[in-house]
Amino acid sequence: MLSDFHQNNWSSAIEDELQQLLKIAVAEDTGFSGDLTSRALIPEKLYGSALIRSRESGVMAGIQAVAAILKIINPVLEWQPMIADGSPILSGDKIGLIKGPVQSMLIAERLVLNLLGKLSGIATLTKKYVETVAGTPAKIYDTRKTTLGWRRLEKYAVRCGGGRNHRTGLFDAVLIKDNHLAVGHDGGGQFTPAEAVIQAREFFRLHSNSFHFEHFPESFSQSLPKNENQSAPFMPIIEIEVDTLEQLQVVLPVRPDIVLLDNMVLPQLIRAVEIRNKLAPEVELEASGGINLKTVGDIATTGVERISVGALTHSAIALDFGLDWS
Repeated sequence: MLSDFHQNNWSSAIEDELQQLLKIAVAEDTGFSGDLTSRALIPEKLYGSALIRSRESGVMAGIQAVAAILKIINPVLEWQPMIADGSPILSGDKIGLIKGPVQSMLIAERLVLNLLGKLSGIATLTKKYVETVAGTPAKIYDTRKTTLGWRRLEKYAVRCGGGRNHRTGLFDAVLIKDNHLAVGHDGGGQFTPAEAVIQAREFFRLHSNSFHFEHFPESFSQSLPKNENQSAPFMPIIEIEVDTLEQLQVVLPVRPDIVLLDNMVLPQLIRAVEIRNKLAPEVELEASGGINLKTVGDIATTGVERISVGALTHSAIALDFGLDWS
């Protein structure tokens, strides 16, 4: 049975990425002088509490990141979440309570609201796609079209919305695209799709000792597909992109794990599924390219198992949250 790509549930790898982002975020907001407005108006020893509330309906994502934001601003700040990631939320819902020094809370406010808004926007959009294809064999996947430095966080938000994660990075799966084929053998001639799959598989067979799981750092290996025997050689998922039915027919006999059908229209997708069912029914098909909420439902009925949507992360609109003093 085909194993899937690593799924980005909350982990130490995500927390490490968040810590790196927060160092940049705090520095760009406070500079060398801190919060000038709060320093001028708010007594340093004043303590208070405030509620985070949603101002739109959607799907929650980012709750687990709030504590890390508050800690980096001031470890004295307290966070009491009132809802879990992945939960549906309505406008006006209480998300959580922050307590502590008011100056520190005001520094943290925009960082918290920005992060919750961005991640919840991705989760909310993902949920719409997932609901649109409900009842079909198709699963909704994200892509690498993510904000620089935010990839694991954004892919986590996709999971909160019920979507699936495609490869986390170049390091955890083989995806042979048209540019790989075009460069070809030592840069001197194009690969056929079948040749490329065969060579990739042979490479990992010959060099498997370089890819044992024990060779990877813990934070890195969390993003690698896992086998039952973690001491076994690393054999990644091998996926290849095709843009014609002729290429599909050529590559199916060598049985890649997944074939990505790039920018194919509905009649082509239907025919692709027929060809796959006849030649290699164990190979999964992924539709990709310009897919939106208007088209995804029809694509899901063609019989493809996977639909990858870059818009989940590159076009999601942030959900609106606010901080209200209590």
